Amino acid sequence: QVRLVESGGGFVQPGGSLRLSCAASGSIFSIYAMGWYRQAPGKQHELVAAITSDGSTTYADSVKGRFTISRDNAKNTTYLQMNSLKSEDTGVYYCNAAGSSIYEPMKLDDYWGQGTQVTVSS
Repeated sequence: QVRLVESGGGFVQPGGSLRLSCAASGSIFSIYAMGWYRQAPGKQHELVAAITSDGSTTYADSVKGRFTISRDNAKNTTYLQMNSLKSEDTGVYYCNAAGSSIYEPMKLDDYWGQGTQVTVSS
């Protein structure tokens, strides 16, 4: 079983920074891409940032220039550096990974973390 564990969420004032981490563990064969989604109550689920194993990245327009996604392939870990945080960044952030298990290495699946709350408020 592949498991994703997020950390780094919490409360921060506007303009502050947080660094989220997501580590994949378990019976991993390969992780092809990892990313972060977020959702606030009454809001749509949205992709925040994603990164592939070769380092290609994509960002939501709303976070470009403020957030940076990175990864450590050896650790099957992705990081989301969140700077200049705004109240609209508040939400539950979910880590996502596209990969495969060693038991079915050719079957690509999506894996999700449990989510970590990010609250940006004065």
